[in-house]
Amino acid sequence: MTQPTPDEIMVVCMARQIQDGEIVAQGIATPLVATAYLLARHTHAPHLYFASAIGQGICRDPAPMSLSKIESLWLDQALVHVGFVRVAADILPVLKPKEFFRPAQIDRQGNFNNIAIGKELLHAKNPKLRLRLPGTGGIPDVTAFISDIYLYVPRHSKATFVEKIDVCSGLGHSPARRRGKGAVYLVSDLGQFDFANGFMRLVSVHPGVTIEQIQRHTGFSLEIAPNLVETPLPSEDEINLLRNHIDPLGIRKLELLSGAERRELLLEILGQEQMK
Repeated sequence: MTQPTPDEIMVVCMARQIQDGEIVAQGIATPLVATAYLLARHTHAPHLYFASAIGQGICRDPAPMSLSKIESLWLDQALVHVGFVRVAADILPVLKPKEFFRPAQIDRQGNFNNIAIGKELLHAKNPKLRLRLPGTGGIPDVTAFISDIYLYVPRHSKATFVEKIDVCSGLGHSPARRRGKGAVYLVSDLGQFDFANGFMRLVSVHPGVTIEQIQRHTGFSLEIAPNLVETPLPSEDEINLLRNHIDPLGIRKLELLSGAERRELLLEILGQEQMK
């Protein structure tokens, strides 16, 4: 059996959450999610519809895994193009596509933050902004009413899993909720979680990972499912599809890297794409 890497385990876990015939939505700079959708398309879900923030359209054909050419298919072959305001206000509430969101901070109830990190950011007279995050996109609009919120965290750490988020941009199992029910699933590079009773609960540990290791990297006390299992490994066919057909350049790996390693891989991928 070929040894799977953490990114491959995460991709397979996400792909297994996809049902055939669904509309799956892809945000910007989310290659793990895109790879998971493609894997589902190549295996058990051949009739997916793809929606993307990149081209703001809906396609039957998925966008290829690429850095320099990712916009081409969305802009050239979409079934329909719509503006972002119409997407958030009219289309998302009706079609309710499945989408995986990546929180920068998340609490035990699945409320999450993609705006900024800083102590008492909104209420201090002189707020100390430590880090400006990419922003919300349509996250506040979508998470306020849908019942199937899926999350992923490529690098499980106390910096992400916190007792209290600095700003709430994604609504979880909160008393403020009037519709929907908050997050139902989260996968990280260490395990899989659900939100039974409205709180994050560990349901499977990835091979080679321990409960103690996950707890050390989590900023709040974890609930453990009574029927905790080890995450099933990707099959040889799934690994072959990922490595040789869907993402041979390894674009999915960018989300697990930072700093010099990420820059090095970016340059390598761009160089290989220019040679094609």
